Amino acid sequence: MTGRDGFSAVAGGPAPHIPVLARPALDLLNVHDGGVYIDGTFGAGGHTRLILAAADAKVIGIDRDQTAIALGADLVQAAGGRLDLVQDDFSALDRVARESGFDAVDGVLLDVGVSSMQLDEAERGFSFRGDGPLDMRMDRSGPSAADVIANASERDLAAIIAVLGEERHARGVARAIVKARGEAPITSTRALADIVARVVWAKPGDIHPATRTFQALRIFVNDELGELAHALPAAERILKPGGRLVVIAFHSLEDRIVKMFLAERGGGRRGSRHLPDVAETPASFRALTKRPIVAEDVEVTENPRARSAKLRAAERTDAAVAAIPVGLPRVPTLSEAVKGR
Repeated sequence: MTGRDGFSAVAGGPAPHIPVLARPALDLLNVHDGGVYIDGTFGAGGHTRLILAAADAKVIGIDRDQTAIALGADLVQAAGGRLDLVQDDFSALDRVARESGFDAVDGVLLDVGVSSMQLDEAERGFSFRGDGPLDMRMDRSGPSAADVIANASERDLAAIIAVLGEERHARGVARAIVKARGEAPITSTRALADIVARVVWAKPGDIHPATRTFQALRIFVNDELGELAHALPAAERILKPGGRLVVIAFHSLEDRIVKMFLAERGGGRRGSRHLPDVAETPASFRALTKRPIVAEDVEVTENPRARSAKLRAAERTDAAVAAIPVGLPRVPTLSEAVKGR
């Protein structure tokens, strides 16, 4: 929504949704003429439009959802050769960039989580706002949320909901799901939401009782934390010195992964305190945000989705890529869950 003359000139016309934290994201990406940028979570194309409008730059847009890729065709045409749109996982963003002909890029933007476009389509099964099939798959392949609900053990369901949804009543919810599925298959979003609502009580003004359970299932089915944990090192590998990484997260677990990654890549002593001779690892990133940037009240009023958004950014140094794995919370694998134990 921003252009050379302000927040107006947008390549391809107005975006179908409001990009979250648009101004700080664009500023921290440091978009400039001739630059190459990766939008690893294209979605409805809002952030990509901002980059294209801000400078004579090139964008590689990635999304695992074939619907997002199809709906982005008009923007590809309007961009006049400045946008490559690729259906793939954003964890493979460095490979996608190289296959597009770029060995290094100037910026990587990740807006992590489900898009408003997906939430608004009841048939995708991401939301309980409208009744639809219990699906939640971003790329429409592999086991669905209904498969997990139908087959996972009570213990695994409780672990998934407690860890990924941070739901205090996870055991009760898991117990209620197992009991209900013994009476009839749980195949719709409304059916699952009703089951959860009988266990989790909410005061007026609180979030819907099923919010955390749905969030946990969506993250689990799409391996969203695993995708993020692989995408961050991929960005480290493909960014040129001085290149910028900007990540917008909506979930505390996602934000924690980004925070820890940037802290580890920020340099410092590795190993145990009992090994004082361990050499310091040169920093591969320099933090640009000491604390996460959050939306101002005006943006939250205009776009309630921005309420939970946290933005962190860093600049790539010329240090070698750090061979440090990104830690993840422990939950059952998807294959274990759908097989049942």
